[in-house]
Amino acid sequence: MSRFALITPSAEFDQRLRQAVAGGLPGSVQTFFTNVLPVDPAELFGALDQGQLEVLILGPEVPVEDAMRLATVLNVQVPELSVLLVAEPQPDFILQAMRSGIRDIMSPTADMAEIRITLERACQSFATRLRTSEPKPSGAPKGMVIGVFSPKGGVGKTTIATNIAVGLGKIAPMSVVIVDLDLQFGDVASGLYLNPEHTVTDAVTPSASQDSLVLKAFLTVHPASIYALCAPKTPEEADEVTPDQIARLLEQLAEEFQYVVVDTAPGLPEIGLAALEQCTDAVWVSAMDVPSVRGLRSGLDILRRLNLLPETRHVVLNMADSKSGLSVQDVESTVGAPVDVSIPRSKAVALSTNRGIPVLQEGAKDPAIKGLNHLVERFNPAWRASSQRKLHRRVVVQ
Repeated sequence: MSRFALITPSAEFDQRLRQAVAGGLPGSVQTFFTNVLPVDPAELFGALDQGQLEVLILGPEVPVEDAMRLATVLNVQVPELSVLLVAEPQPDFILQAMRSGIRDIMSPTADMAEIRITLERACQSFATRLRTSEPKPSGAPKGMVIGVFSPKGGVGKTTIATNIAVGLGKIAPMSVVIVDLDLQFGDVASGLYLNPEHTVTDAVTPSASQDSLVLKAFLTVHPASIYALCAPKTPEEADEVTPDQIARLLEQLAEEFQYVVVDTAPGLPEIGLAALEQCTDAVWVSAMDVPSVRGLRSGLDILRRLNLLPETRHVVLNMADSKSGLSVQDVESTVGAPVDVSIPRSKAVALSTNRGIPVLQEGAKDPAIKGLNHLVERFNPAWRASSQRKLHRRVVVQ
């Protein structure tokens, strides 16, 4: 069974790839020794041995422009297929390649261990995308919708949201989308160093709301194996978006993705309340200062009275600093809820935000990394199941 197909005139790379597959990956490789790519993917699939093709590798000496053109077509016709490109990875080129539908880029000089890891990641992506692309039966569970909220601005909410999305991208590659619902002044695009062609305004048009394939065409691919739907380019465009449109948008995305991360505007605007009603989880962010903590308490009190709080809540204390004059216990007693995750003040996080590279994407060593990873782990199904078992045992004991 040929799970892998390679197109390249390089016999040397073909040998390395075959050795990598033989070293621990099930399935076989079918190689086409040419640098000419088919214009119609049907030509490629017609020439393949019988079996499910999972990963297509466009190897050394294949023209890059032709490779991206083919990847674009395959991304539409066979969206679950993982297409890998063998080329020297450059930051600007990586983003362009990902937007065309290429899942990963491998150096031509990669050794067998690197090749095997890349192929394993591609197979995982194939399996994930195959599950999400299959028609879901009526009543099938939807993806998790994680809203990030704060009554006050300036608490690092967008930084938290982008890092959650990037962290989840490692758990479920290409099954995560982050949506910027700070429609007037959203910063997700700058936080992820993106210059999106399409925004939320496009995603709520009638054509997109009626067809998820059209909606997906308006998403922007990010190198961390996630998608982004950024805020409108001008504040004026934000006025055209209604709460009902946002509710429909999040409902659609939850049907297509395992995780939908929503970055909201400060406060409790109508758009934010519409998003909150669609959320399975709410992340409440506060800085370690009196105005932020009091604002969070007031916001939670209002939502409790309106019965709008999602079942699963995560209180995050961001930029925590023992020298601020407040303690975690002070915050908890004021808010009336436990602090689930405390993220210390960090120069690395501030620098990563300014560079547009989330700190979880870069993998820097910093105390804040532990807190962010702890937060991401709370959305891992394994953690979820373990937490529910502990809660059940506690209830039984009581």
